[in-house]
Amino acid sequence: MIPITLKAPAKINLTLDILSRRPDGYHDMRMVMQSVSLADTVTLCPASQGGVWAESGLGFLPRDGKNLAVSAALAFFAAAGVQPMDLRILLEKNIPVCAGTAGGSSDAAAVLRGLNDLTGAGLSPEALAKIGEQVGSDVPYCVLGGTKLAEGRGEILTALPDLPHCPIVLCKPAFNISTPVLFQAWDRQKKKLRPDTEGLMAALSAGDLAGVAQRVYNVFEAVLPSHQRREIDRIKNALIQAGALGAAMTGSGPTVFGLFDKEDRAQDATAHLREQYSEVFLTHPV
Repeated sequence: MIPITLKAPAKINLTLDILSRRPDGYHDMRMVMQSVSLADTVTLCPASQGGVWAESGLGFLPRDGKNLAVSAALAFFAAAGVQPMDLRILLEKNIPVCAGTAGGSSDAAAVLRGLNDLTGAGLSPEALAKIGEQVGSDVPYCVLGGTKLAEGRGEILTALPDLPHCPIVLCKPAFNISTPVLFQAWDRQKKKLRPDTEGLMAALSAGDLAGVAQRVYNVFEAVLPSHQRREIDRIKNALIQAGALGAAMTGSGPTVFGLFDKEDRAQDATAHLREQYSEVFLTHPV
């Protein structure tokens, strides 16, 4: 079998809302998610021996089943009814790590798609997404991609009209955020600010980029520690001042995105932010 190489696109949350805490300890979510052209490259190399492992060039990323890409391969073999194979998974990381942009989940989704092709299993995208539920909450979405409403833990997906093509600037500040800590803070929060998800979906249906951008919001922003929230707000304000129609944090952060209607303004914003931050990307919806 010859190696196969796939793109693993990043995602942003146009909205992120938490509805309630579930009896299983997870939370019911309601999010509008969008894949973007910033992507990792995932290469699956059938090996002669050694089981399944990942290589990334990043020493802090696990190589075993703690890596979502490896976990996805093992889940695929268990669920697809095909003979397991020894597999070397090469990850070329372009998506920021621990950034709220689903880099690990998208790598896992690429592994599921790639193994479906390599083995000839012939599973549908929906069946692959179902396997992805075992790997991580964002993996089902990353299997399907595009513009989707995600509910439940993120596994209940509804296709939405495409986000109008536009430049999107991503900026990750130099700190990480603990997702469990944010959920705990949200659970304690008395006043719950909500995104206008219905209004955003109506703007998508109308092809109204400005209407979408005016409604981007992430409830996690309200429960960030004060020093982190100041930094997130600083980046959002820089994007708006540079001409973004709207800006918000994606996922559990800390990456901030801005939606633009002019390529030159997005390029200028990217250049300006790169003077202060090392991980800044100009990307587009896919």
